[in-house]
Amino acid sequence: MKRYPRDMSGYGPTPPEANWPGGARIAVQLVLNYEEGGENNVLHDDAASEAFLSEIIGAAAWKGKRHWNMESIYEYGARAGFWRLHRMLQHLPITVFGVATALARAPEQVSAMKSAGWEIASHGLKWIDYKDVPPDKEATDMAEAIRLHTEVVGAKPRGWYTGRCSENTVRLAAESKQFKYVSDTYADDLPYWTEFGENDQLIVPYTLDANDMRFATPQGFNSGDQFYSYLKDSFDVLYAEGGRMMSIGLHCRLVGRPGRAAALQRFIDYANGHDGVWFATREEIANHWSATHPHKRFTRPSSMIREDFILAYGGVFEHSPWVAERAHRLELGPMHDTATGLHNALCRVFRSAGADKRLGVLAAHPDLAGKLAAARRLTASSTSEQASAGLDALTDAERVNFIDLNNAYVSKHGFPFIIAVRDHTKDSILQAFGTRMDNNHSEELDEACRQVERIAEFRLRDLLPR
Repeated sequence: MKRYPRDMSGYGPTPPEANWPGGARIAVQLVLNYEEGGENNVLHDDAASEAFLSEIIGAAAWKGKRHWNMESIYEYGARAGFWRLHRMLQHLPITVFGVATALARAPEQVSAMKSAGWEIASHGLKWIDYKDVPPDKEATDMAEAIRLHTEVVGAKPRGWYTGRCSENTVRLAAESKQFKYVSDTYADDLPYWTEFGENDQLIVPYTLDANDMRFATPQGFNSGDQFYSYLKDSFDVLYAEGGRMMSIGLHCRLVGRPGRAAALQRFIDYANGHDGVWFATREEIANHWSATHPHKRFTRPSSMIREDFILAYGGVFEHSPWVAERAHRLELGPMHDTATGLHNALCRVFRSAGADKRLGVLAAHPDLAGKLAAARRLTASSTSEQASAGLDALTDAERVNFIDLNNAYVSKHGFPFIIAVRDHTKDSILQAFGTRMDNNHSEELDEACRQVERIAEFRLRDLLPR
């Protein structure tokens, strides 16, 4: 059974209404990453010095050695950058992504964060890369980060963001059942729910583009003006769309530099110049989303065993369970847990089947207002569909007309007249009979197959979201 775990669909073409408090058009979320004192350093029992997110572009880790220049750059963030940003942002709701060991080395900064009423979420135990760390070791570090954070801050973290995470990070955070939200994804402009076994975990996605880290990357911002312009453009698009969340990532040692802090202040002034802007912590956003859009589980097609899948979807193509059986063998994933997604999978099977198989599906369809309908021997789906166009309430003359048309059509084309009646009225169906009767066999075979697929689409919409 081929299954693809990534969700490339998300909310699809119609994201949910955020319904932000006070009717706000946009939720702006400022994250201040506090990593200084938690970075890679032999003083912290790490193998090498830090090499990431500093003024030294392209820095290399020094194995077994201290990197004095790198250390002093991080120290600037704690000694000067933090306080500049604190003075600037102390009246705003800020979420701090705090590395536990860094917080433990920053008692004055922690006190200032708490006095300002900022949310302090966990940024892991140390600011290190977890891509090669075994899951049990990562889980141990996560538990220790929670313990140390609670000891230093005086309260458990309600949010989690590792940053340099592994493929196991979000799952481990969800399985810990410790967090209102996890932010180790960049996959959306809105919060969304994930499922790990029996655990439902809210994701409040983060950002790497509207982020001052791009001052420290080869392709990034060279000046405060570029940073401001990018934030402004991002805000304008999201504000115009309405009902979106804008995350902004900040670092004490980066935007805390005076030549960059000014750009941040200009953006805050710009955003505050608009009505309907909700500055919020990530916890506030998580609380709102959990209350407004609680998670609703449903049986997902991609997770169903073969027998259950065929039972649920074997009748979508009329009396042709083989379509569902073959579709179950495809590479299904979260993208196929919607009506549109599963319809695509079933249609792939139908389109790639041999001519005899496809003709068998056509032949399985009942005549419109025919003998089976009169004898009440249609499937529940067919009964409902024909009723939607009033075909269950024909006069005797109308019924005779339909029977004559069906017979003439079958005599010419060799299969029943098939039309997605939910797209039509009784009168438009009769018009389609007249138009399609003149098609040649190849044209009508193609049209009948398109109609079969359209009928399947309607049936799936009755069963699944979107």
